[in-house]
Amino acid sequence: MRRALTALPALTLLTVTACTTGPSLENRGQVTAPPGDSHHLTIGSAGFTESDLLAQMYAQLLNQAGYKTSLLTVNNRELYEPALESGQIDVVPEYAATFADWLNAKTHGADAETVGSPDLGRTMTALRRLATPRGLTVLAPGRAVDQNAFAVRADYARRHGLKTLSDLGAAKLKVRIAAGDECVRRPYCEPGLRSVYGIDITGVDPKGVGTTQAKRAVQEGRDQMVLITTTDATLDAFGLVLLADDKHLQNADYVVPVVNRARAGSAGVAKALGRLNDVLTTRDLADLNQRVDSWRRLPADVARAYLTDKGLLK
Repeated sequence: MRRALTALPALTLLTVTACTTGPSLENRGQVTAPPGDSHHLTIGSAGFTESDLLAQMYAQLLNQAGYKTSLLTVNNRELYEPALESGQIDVVPEYAATFADWLNAKTHGADAETVGSPDLGRTMTALRRLATPRGLTVLAPGRAVDQNAFAVRADYARRHGLKTLSDLGAAKLKVRIAAGDECVRRPYCEPGLRSVYGIDITGVDPKGVGTTQAKRAVQEGRDQMVLITTTDATLDAFGLVLLADDKHLQNADYVVPVVNRARAGSAGVAKALGRLNDVLTTRDLADLNQRVDSWRRLPADVARAYLTDKGLLK
C-alpha cells in the first residue's frame, strides 16, 4: 500500500468534467490573458512514487518562494489534466514526450500520428503548441529523464562485451524480452529494436514493464533482456545493467512542470521550479525512488533532505 503524504495539507475530493477539447469559446480569452500568480497553489501528483517525490519538491520550493501549497493526488491523467485546465490543480510534474502524445490524441483523436520524439527540442515545440490553447504553460525541462530502457544480466553483458543496444545487435544473439504485451507492436520496443538495432528478438515474455517478475525472469536466465525505465533503482539488486540507447530509439521523456497559466504562469513560479532543473539528474531521481520504495521513507522527507543537501532549501 502506498504510504500517505503527511507533510502538506491534502485535498480529498476532486470533481472534474470530462472534456476532449480546449477552453470553450467564451473562455478562450483566458489563454492569452496575462499569466496569473495565485498565492495558494495546488500541486498535483499522479500517485506513483516518482510523481509524489516531484510534487513534494515542487511544493517545498514554492513554499520557500512565498507561496502556500496544497498537495492533491489524482491517479488518472484523464482526470488530472482537465483539472489542470480548469484551475483545480495549478502545477503538475509531467513527462515531455508522453504528455505531448497524450494531448495530441486528446486534440486530434486516438489515431493521430505521435508528436513525441527522441529530439527534446521538437518534442517541446509540439507539446507547447498543444498545451497553450488549453490555458497551460509548459516550463523548461530539467536534466532528469524517465524514459523506456533495456537491461540485461551483468554477467551476460560482460561475457558478450555489451554496453549499448548496438553492441547487442552486432553480437547476433537471440533475445527474448520480458516486457508488457504491447511490446510486440510499439515502435520503441520489439519493432524498433529489430529495425534500428538489428536485434534478433525471438519473442516477448508478457510480464509487464519493470515488474519484479520481469526482472527476475532475466536474472534467472529465462529471458535475456527486460524493458524498464531509466529511473529504476533496483537493477543492482537483480544483477542487471542498462544497455545504452545509443541510436536514440526512445522518446524524450524529460521531466517538465506544467502549470495553469491563469493561476501559476508567473515568473515567480517558473523561477522557483527552475531551480530544480540545475541539480536533479536521472540518477538522482532513481536514488530518490529507491529511498521511498526500498528504504520505506516518506516522499516528503526524502524530497526535503535532497533539496536541503543541494542547497535549495534553507
